[in-house]
Amino acid sequence: MDMQHCLDMLDMLSEGRLPEEGAISSFIDACAPEAFSGPVPEEAPDMEAGYLAEAGLAPSQASYVPGEPLPEEDAAAIRAALFERARKKALEHFGNRIYVRGLIEISNICRQNCRYCGIRAANAGAQRYRLSPAEILACCAHGYELGFRTFVLQGGEDIWFTDERLAGIVGSIKASWPDCAVTLSVGERPLESYRLLRRAGADRFLLRHETADPVHYAKLHPARQTWKNRMACLEALKACGYQTGAGFMVGSPWQTTDCLEKDVRFLCRLQPEMVGIGPFIPHADTPFAHFPAGSVERTLVMVAMIRLLLPFSLLPATTALGTAAGDGRERGILAGANVLMPNLSPREARARYRLYDNKLSEGAECADNVAELRERIRATGYEIVVDRGDFCRGGETPCQEEGAPCADAAQTEFPASEGDVFHG
Repeated sequence: MDMQHCLDMLDMLSEGRLPEEGAISSFIDACAPEAFSGPVPEEAPDMEAGYLAEAGLAPSQASYVPGEPLPEEDAAAIRAALFERARKKALEHFGNRIYVRGLIEISNICRQNCRYCGIRAANAGAQRYRLSPAEILACCAHGYELGFRTFVLQGGEDIWFTDERLAGIVGSIKASWPDCAVTLSVGERPLESYRLLRRAGADRFLLRHETADPVHYAKLHPARQTWKNRMACLEALKACGYQTGAGFMVGSPWQTTDCLEKDVRFLCRLQPEMVGIGPFIPHADTPFAHFPAGSVERTLVMVAMIRLLLPFSLLPATTALGTAAGDGRERGILAGANVLMPNLSPREARARYRLYDNKLSEGAECADNVAELRERIRATGYEIVVDRGDFCRGGETPCQEEGAPCADAAQTEFPASEGDVFHG
């Protein structure tokens, strides 16, 4: 894609319109050609074949041909223009306000075995912990004193947290701090579980879709964890009335630029209220230990594109982005992000919740240092606000595909793919 076509793409994205198939991939390859921070390990093809065989999928011939990159000077100019437009779009709808959520990592015990994750069940080296209900409430009390009005309870899929226990914790938080929002990020659960937790008072639920490509999903997860079930869980969350968060890693193993285009198109169909995007960072005790991290620049491009296409979405400058680049948090905001999630967990828990190597847990990442974070954000021209920061559509025009409007979020039906049909 040449410079003029990239500029035309910027105009289209700024208007909330999706171009024809393949154009998004070409745009990403033109302005952010680096997908990974280093070489892919020699054993990657054998690993890929093994994972596909486990999932009962035959290796397919690569159909995606990477687009031609622009000269670096031109690519940098396009990225700068993209970030400027995304920043302008965020300012238009949110002003210079940055919302903060108090993150409480309730457990690093998990029944799942996602191949990229440091707290996967098969990682015998993980130092496991679980916060008690009293400890979780103490984190909330401390966070409330610091000014937080949203608490995010995040953890592995720990079966100790039954529906009844988790609902009790949510109910206690809402009773003690009724002006606060509660966000859950506890993985895949049955529809009835999501309903019970919603009735208990949970306002939001974060569940990254990870990838909109079912074959790519099979490479990232063991066969018993299916893309179809992940999509069904997202459908259930929307049906229950949660403000729903999806998202993906940039630069995960075997991700092509075509995968990223599928992610963009999926998110425009789903219309989530929140989207979490961060670079893949390997963990030493996972099957992906020797894979390179995802590109920071490509991650920022994806954040900016989603801001333009989903202008009212709540987009965090993720911890992974801050881990991958010292100024990643600030660069994320300058690319259209408007949420930060400082950590309220006890120090010992923060040190053990290692989803990937070198995960930030101290300094400005720690909620106790919110004053430091406030000053860093202020230096970029933005202000941290004490606010629940609820999603508000506010007259948004949904993103359009070739001029045809998408359904509103409340009416969205999930796309059938690979022969799957989803039912509410």
